[in-house]
Amino acid sequence: MLIDSTGRPVTDLRISVTKRCNFSCIYCHDEGLGPVASPRSPHAEEMSPLEVERLVEVAREFEIRSIKFTGGEPLVRADLEEIVARTVRHVADVSLTTNGSMLAKRAEGLRNAGLKRVNVSIDALDPAAFHEIRGGSLTPVLRGIEEALRVGLTPVKLNMVVFRKTVDHIPELIRFVARNDRLRLQLIQFMPELVGPKTDWAVDIDAVKAWLERRADRVLVREMHHRRIYRFGRAEVEVVDPVYNAEFCRNCHRIRVTHQGELKGCLNRNDDLVPTRGLSDSALRAAFRKVVAERVPYYGGYVTNYPARSAATSPLIQLARTDPPEE
Repeated sequence: MLIDSTGRPVTDLRISVTKRCNFSCIYCHDEGLGPVASPRSPHAEEMSPLEVERLVEVAREFEIRSIKFTGGEPLVRADLEEIVARTVRHVADVSLTTNGSMLAKRAEGLRNAGLKRVNVSIDALDPAAFHEIRGGSLTPVLRGIEEALRVGLTPVKLNMVVFRKTVDHIPELIRFVARNDRLRLQLIQFMPELVGPKTDWAVDIDAVKAWLERRADRVLVREMHHRRIYRFGRAEVEVVDPVYNAEFCRNCHRIRVTHQGELKGCLNRNDDLVPTRGLSDSALRAAFRKVVAERVPYYGGYVTNYPARSAATSPLIQLARTDPPEE
């Protein structure tokens, strides 16, 4: 197992298979490609299925136990099922983060290839608000969620980015996940580092957590990052709050791979990239060792001067008055 200089073991690998996306989310650092009617062949700059498999095979030598595929939008690639099938030969726990727009037609094939579960990004259940935020249509995303549940890609985690335009939609999302105990809701703190000077979009995530705690039937604490899980009847809501959170970074156990095959020690950094394409087996192993050896917590290590988290730095936008049901 690889352990970095601060004692954090690396157990998880996130692999971006493309930078392309058919949505244009307003908080994303990429612009998207506009509507994509169907999956397409990989671009030359993107890793091939064989390249992905080779990286995973070496990662397994270092006791990596979990793989998640990301993008861009991974389902833009027509060969994602092959990528998944090659990956599960070496690591059984393989999952996917997707915008869900092309999931309905491929969920069964991905499950048959060995995919275990999916995260689907969904920031509102109102079609107009969804389109304004994500630049796409809500209906196919909902169909994708239904199909993922049907074929057993569960639990299906719904990822919602919490910022000014989404915070009032939290109660409705909680009610939505309460209808099916195989759904989960993850409220992900808006990360201004990834989008530039849009920090006025942020809300006080600690106030959101307090709102949840006052209304939840039960509050659990997850071992990883000490993240809070709020239970509303059958609904399970987890808050992912990395911004200005040194504890979050101290408990990070993942490294990443870009769509061009570069190892990357931290989501928020691009000055730590280690190329891997064309390397010999021994050089590839050395690349894994290098990226982990140079890895430090983003908050508290790489960035040491940052404001305390408070309502003064992230003004609270009031949540909708309608509370989630107590069922």
